[in-house]
Amino acid sequence: MKFIFISLISIILSLSINANSISDKEFFSRVLPLEQYVIKSTVSGQIVYVNSQIEGKFANNSTIIEIDKELDRLELEQLKAKSLIINKMIKIESQNYKRISKISSKSKFEKDNQKLKVLTLESSNTDLQIKIHSLRDRIKHKTLNNTSDYIYDIAIKNGDYVNPGSILYYAHDLSSAKLEIFIPINDVKTISNQTIYLNGVKSDYKINKIYKVADTQHISSYKCEIIIDKPNNFSKLIKIEFK
Repeated sequence: MKFIFISLISIILSLSINANSISDKEFFSRVLPLEQYVIKSTVSGQIVYVNSQIEGKFANNSTIIEIDKELDRLELEQLKAKSLIINKMIKIESQNYKRISKISSKSKFEKDNQKLKVLTLESSNTDLQIKIHSLRDRIKHKTLNNTSDYIYDIAIKNGDYVNPGSILYYAHDLSSAKLEIFIPINDVKTISNQTIYLNGVKSDYKINKIYKVADTQHISSYKCEIIIDKPNNFSKLIKIEFK
């Protein structure tokens, strides 16, 4: 009987200790950029311009990288000229078809053959417009501009040749920041309703996102994200408490 009583006391004390640890959980996180981007090339070509002066600075509506587009521009001009010619041919053949279709002496075969000429030219022009649109899009993606991100690192240099998927540069959104912590799955419900303290100071911040899938490394925890105002310094370590 005495053994059972002592065991009950041990269980009660254990529950009390666990309750206190849940209500006063401590975590540590580095201050991370709100978003971190890896910018990759969507086209192939030789690098003809790298704004190396912007590395380690905010982009401020700058061109970061430019890929050679001279051959693309030449091809675009040729395709546009070809499109003008085809449009003229369509106009002429359409007029011929209207004229022939009104002549009773013309056979159905002749009329159909003339209509086929018009349809063939129109189909060729449609294919040509798709090529022109695709080429314009490729040219557009050969100049990489950035409005306001922090250019963390440029991965290529002038003269390099890149293919689709090649990493060009890394950029960070420093408009605000985030903290990432891993909370034991069993504690998530309790912690979600508690006040967040940063370095011992009470805050109005809330958990912004909880990834409801166990982390691959922290297999018994959920990754949680807290969005905070832009700090004076990124990467510093912050103590996070839930009370």
